[in-house]
Amino acid sequence: MMDRLREGVNSIAVKIILGLIILSFIFAGVGNYLISGSNNAAAKVGGTEIARGEFEQAYQNERNRMQSQLGDYFSNLLADPSYVASFRKSVLDRMVNDLLLEQHAESLGLRVSDDQVRQAILDMPQFQNEGKFDQDIYQSALRRAGFSPDSFAEYLRRDMVRNQLVSALQGSEFTLQGEVTAQGELVAQTRDIRTITLSPQEFSKNVKLTDEEITQYYKENPDNYTRPEQVKLAYIELSAEQLKSDLAVSDEQAKQYYQEHLDKYSSAEQRKVSHILIQGDDEKKAQAILDELNGGADFATLAQEKSEDIGSAQDGGSLGWIERDTMDPAFDAAAFALQKAGDVSGLVKSDFGYHIIKLDELKAPVAKPYDEVAEQIKTELTDQQAIDRYYELQTELQKVAFESPDSLDDAAKAVSAKIEKTDFVSEQDLPSVLNNPSVIQAIDSPEVKEDGLNSEVIEVAPEHVVVVRVEEARPQVVLPLDEVKDQVVAELSKQKGQEQAEELATNLVDALKQGDKSLLQEHNLAFGELEMIDRSSPLAETVYAMPKPEQDAVTYSQTTDFDGNVVVVELNKVEAKVNEQYQDQIGAQLSRIGTQQDLSGVISVLRDNTDIEYYLASQ
Repeated sequence: MMDRLREGVNSIAVKIILGLIILSFIFAGVGNYLISGSNNAAAKVGGTEIARGEFEQAYQNERNRMQSQLGDYFSNLLADPSYVASFRKSVLDRMVNDLLLEQHAESLGLRVSDDQVRQAILDMPQFQNEGKFDQDIYQSALRRAGFSPDSFAEYLRRDMVRNQLVSALQGSEFTLQGEVTAQGELVAQTRDIRTITLSPQEFSKNVKLTDEEITQYYKENPDNYTRPEQVKLAYIELSAEQLKSDLAVSDEQAKQYYQEHLDKYSSAEQRKVSHILIQGDDEKKAQAILDELNGGADFATLAQEKSEDIGSAQDGGSLGWIERDTMDPAFDAAAFALQKAGDVSGLVKSDFGYHIIKLDELKAPVAKPYDEVAEQIKTELTDQQAIDRYYELQTELQKVAFESPDSLDDAAKAVSAKIEKTDFVSEQDLPSVLNNPSVIQAIDSPEVKEDGLNSEVIEVAPEHVVVVRVEEARPQVVLPLDEVKDQVVAELSKQKGQEQAEELATNLVDALKQGDKSLLQEHNLAFGELEMIDRSSPLAETVYAMPKPEQDAVTYSQTTDFDGNVVVVELNKVEAKVNEQYQDQIGAQLSRIGTQQDLSGVISVLRDNTDIEYYLASQ
């Protein structure tokens, strides 16, 4: 066989095909990389570039923020490539706008000092524990967000410069009391109305339909009476969760596992450490400080005077308690190599600069009592045994379902499973376990639907599979009128009832506007009691669009409520009430709107007067 393969590879035809494939990779893959990847910038604003890496970090941060807020809804949005493209573009647009504001702020001479940045970091509640700056929280938060101390300080500096400009715009915005009063009157305005409700359902009860009307409606709406393609299914379900009920873990097994994995149920070793940091690559400066320490200088005093870690310096370099794998790898290794309290490391080079580390205190690991973790251990062992058993049975199921493709009987016996069956179901009516794209694709395949074979083992969730077969299929068909006549009559009666209710409401409104109330008497109708509504009313959209009535007069209109009823509205009075309680809120809201408009205007002018280039494809 290998000789035949070698002969095939050496043939001219295969070489030509391989050559074409390689060329397609060059032009479609590498070519795109060379074209789009040659510029390491996402965009260029004036003479300043937004780095591609900076954009990707900002995009990932915004994506994580939206994910935490919207959960599965946002995940579903991300499945749409057009939404992802738009989302990425919006992040880049915002970064461009921020850079425009920074450049404008700098041109106006706005600056932020190092002390202001340092104080801002110390005051940020995100980095505090019990009202005090916490170095551990600070370092951990920066790592999660992909920042180094230097890059975060620079990011914060730019943000503070931007905010100076925004604050200046806010400070220049004002709202006249007349505007606040007018807006307050508009928001608090109430309207007195009376209504007549016409129920289409009541009208439909009296609709008389001819056979011709029924037949015509049936023919004009075939989609309403089309039965979709349907199948009868048989399937076997296998999951690790189902297997747990047949498993039990004894106390002896749990105790043995506890003894063999004692470290898993012990608290981690902790070390209280302090450090002196010299940022960058100034090894000479760091060595000079180490020499002072070796000469007897006090560690905490030197940390306060010379450490460039703005968070820990004020506490004599203290970083508090740390555990393994929570710090930079080089720092972590050096800190946990120290033997006893008071030991000081040599120079330790990390991504942040040079550290000198002092071990202040040790906490040895402490094991939890067995009784405290017994249930946890039994649950873990049960889960693991179920998973192990699941994979054994999955292999057997796959084998038997393939070897006996014309029935699920042997496969069901092999894994001690029950064969589940459905009546005729469409794709929209599948049982929840089968409502899965991979299962639907298998059901629609010729092998399963037409040849009547078992499907492959299909994973529908982690440690959860099914095998499915089609026992009978029937095509899509428009059902005969005799079978759906009741449905046709109900739908057509409902439609005509709606039309009649709307027609009567229109005639009522037209007549009432002319002062004619005869239709009210003719149909035994009367307006309800007077009620006052505000903008939260379900009828507000229609009522607040009606013209204000003249004194001692009324106006009329019609609408549809949430239940589908047709409502005739009589507007009697419009009253503007000024609620002093909300005046400050309304004024603040108007100021915010004004500030946002000012800011949008500034950005628009800056965009018009700045050369902006986008390099990064949105996807």
